[in-house]
Amino acid sequence: MYRLQIITGSIRPNRLLDSVTPWVVRHARAHGAFDVEVLDLREWALPMFAEHAGSIGDPTDPTYSDPVVKRWNTTIAAGDGYLFVTPEYNHSVPAVLKNALETVFASFAFRNKPAGFVGYSTGIAGGARAVEHLTQITVDQEMVPLRTTVLLGQAGRAFGDDGEPADPASRTSLAVMLDDLAWWIAALARARAAGELPPARVRMAAATAARR
Repeated sequence: MYRLQIITGSIRPNRLLDSVTPWVVRHARAHGAFDVEVLDLREWALPMFAEHAGSIGDPTDPTYSDPVVKRWNTTIAAGDGYLFVTPEYNHSVPAVLKNALETVFASFAFRNKPAGFVGYSTGIAGGARAVEHLTQITVDQEMVPLRTTVLLGQAGRAFGDDGEPADPASRTSLAVMLDDLAWWIAALARARAAGELPPARVRMAAATAARR
């Protein structure tokens, strides 16, 4: 079984995420294709990312001397695919989630693995702008973002007593996305096993240096 890491994007008290994430986790585990691991950023006291300039991909970069940062990078590297559950803050992703992504910037642990998204908001947009921005961020991390996303508008009253969203489109979107994640996780695992190019940023830096 492939490891699917579900990464949560809110650390607020009384967060709506605590209604959304159990639904996602339950269906991911029931799918049958995944070994599901939940990474709740409340449990990770990550410092603000401050990478040393010019040290991209350098394992001796002192950025990674912090034990929590090392453990986070090692944990992410063990994942085969990712599913981000995030609210929308000010038309974007929460700072805590952006920081968690930046903290993996120089180790390339997310690279060549698929990413799915569940967005939610108290308004009608359902976290669409956060997911759009998160998609751009994951591309720069060399992940493969999926087209199908789950957007839960008015999330405070989206779920019934059974823990399922009332909107059937949300349930369908999650089912389709999990199928897509399973396919892409397997496909990209085979591709990585066959051999990977060095990261694009490393190749670009080397090419630029060679022209000087």
